[in-house]
Amino acid sequence: MNHEPLLIGIDAGGTSTRAVLADRRGTCLGYGVGGRGNPISAGADRAADGVLDAIEAALAASGASLSSVEVVVAAMAGMRAAGSDAWLKDRLVAKGFTGRLVFESDLLATYFSGAAAPFGYAMVSGTGACVIRVEDGRITGAGDGLGWLLGDRGSGFWIGHAIARAAVQDLDRTGPRTGLTDRVLAHYGLERTTVYEDGRQQELEELVGMLYSHPPIELAGLAPMAFEESDAIALGILAEAGEHLADTLSAVLTGPGPLVVGGSVLARSGPVRDAFIARLGAAADGLQLNPVGDGATGAAVLALRAAGIPPEETIRARLADTVAALR
Repeated sequence: MNHEPLLIGIDAGGTSTRAVLADRRGTCLGYGVGGRGNPISAGADRAADGVLDAIEAALAASGASLSSVEVVVAAMAGMRAAGSDAWLKDRLVAKGFTGRLVFESDLLATYFSGAAAPFGYAMVSGTGACVIRVEDGRITGAGDGLGWLLGDRGSGFWIGHAIARAAVQDLDRTGPRTGLTDRVLAHYGLERTTVYEDGRQQELEELVGMLYSHPPIELAGLAPMAFEESDAIALGILAEAGEHLADTLSAVLTGPGPLVVGGSVLARSGPVRDAFIARLGAAADGLQLNPVGDGATGAAVLALRAAGIPPEETIRARLADTVAALR
């Protein structure tokens, strides 16, 4: 039986959790997926369940146990607000874990999923939007990530909010007509009518009621419509999103380096990225954009670093390849 100490990297998100079991050479031995893993958004018990489910699935693939794991690194957002690590540490210990539990930033895991250079940047542009600058493997600058009410400019939520406003203004005749309107109405099961209520079209009243009856963050679900519609309003929303993301990056930009991109908004080619690069101007020439699917590989890189193995591109690439083979 192999008694070599093992490492686990956790990419714990608000929707799902991914666990990577690796050896000290940087080979992924097991990969598992669990439910929501962030205690801030999911609650401590549910988050611990999601993390443990992902870990157990990763261990099952190799036949290893938690007693063989020397370090677990959990990469997630908002860990400072969660306070004590007991919500997860106690559950791990109960399963036989005797090693170290370390928490890291989810954005740092995103960075190391796509780069091992000591200097560079990571930007997430999904439901929310945030950017970090990395120096000597640590976060030395950050921009946005302020949430839907105060920030997340250029994010999926921001785009969805802009789409909803465009549709409402179209129906209210205070804005231009746009093909986005029919898409938004269909999304909420509504249709255009010729019926008026208190001087307004019925579908406008119904749409406004629908929009206010759902949590604001759900507006992010409208974002794909802007990529599907090709009229001037949709293209304008996407271009403005790209400009906002460029401005956020500019706030921490100090020199050339890799830019690891997570989330679907900026990762895809098209109007957002075109506007992003145009807004950056000459500063874009020194950036190497590297889209990644999630922070699972980077979480494993951080676990290796916590065990005393510094990040190197050969190790990161080996982890990325072997994680991909087990997904």
